[in-house]
Amino acid sequence: MTKTHALTSQNNPKTSVRVPAPLEGAPTATGEITDLIALMARLRADCPWDKKQTNQSLIPYAIEEAYELAEAVQDNDDEDIKGELGDVLLQVIFHCQLYAEQNRFDLNDVIQTLQEKLIRRHPHVFDKDNLPDDAAVKERWDEIKAEENAVKAARGKPKRRLDNIKAGSALMQAQELQKQASKLGFDWEGVSGALDKLDEEIGELKAEIENKSKAEIKANKSVIEKELGDCFFALVNIARKLDLDAEAATLTCVHKFKSRFGFIENELLKLNQSLEDSSLSEMEQLWQAAKRYEKD
Repeated sequence: MTKTHALTSQNNPKTSVRVPAPLEGAPTATGEITDLIALMARLRADCPWDKKQTNQSLIPYAIEEAYELAEAVQDNDDEDIKGELGDVLLQVIFHCQLYAEQNRFDLNDVIQTLQEKLIRRHPHVFDKDNLPDDAAVKERWDEIKAEENAVKAARGKPKRRLDNIKAGSALMQAQELQKQASKLGFDWEGVSGALDKLDEEIGELKAEIENKSKAEIKANKSVIEKELGDCFFALVNIARKLDLDAEAATLTCVHKFKSRFGFIENELLKLNQSLEDSSLSEMEQLWQAAKRYEKD
């Protein structure tokens, strides 16, 4: 079992932060959360990659693991689901390890915060607050969240009109931001304005990359990234105007690309060829064949 030592948090002197002691000796998979925490501490101490990670560097991995979990649930394979749930749990354990090392909070604080939130947001379960249906529960939930936001505002974190946008992919957040801004009157009446905006943004992107050397593009990477982001944002706005889901549309394209590329690979295997040994012309011909196959 893991050993810990307590520190006093600099952010909150009343909180005792427990920095896990690294696992000693050869590791064994036990299924115990305390042993997992100690294993993470050991990796932070001895693994070169784990040593250099920060809470910021881990952000892409947390997002990626959430999507992989969603895909595993859709596939309904128990082994894959267990693996992906473990990967999501790893992100929680890893972040808590890093914050404990910074003397800010530990896993126990995270669990307690979650417990308090669940209890606070379910008065109809724990306080016999009689709510007859799902709609009443949702209304009470919103009231409680409003009370929580008032507490945050009192701590100097005012709630702004777009702060209630839920975390998600960039496309999901962009579409929800535009939807909320539209409700406040910040929007074009029809799709034509959004299309014109897309043309404008593409023109600005072209201006940054056309007739530029690789060295110039590399030196101007941050500006190009912003212009590209503006193009994506404008495309999302068109999707919203057409009552389409930008995330679903993009995922459809992703799945279509994977399917067509898989078709190319399978056809090449029939010819005893690999992707690496095939020319672009050969792959393009098979790509067109995949499109015809889809139509048939």
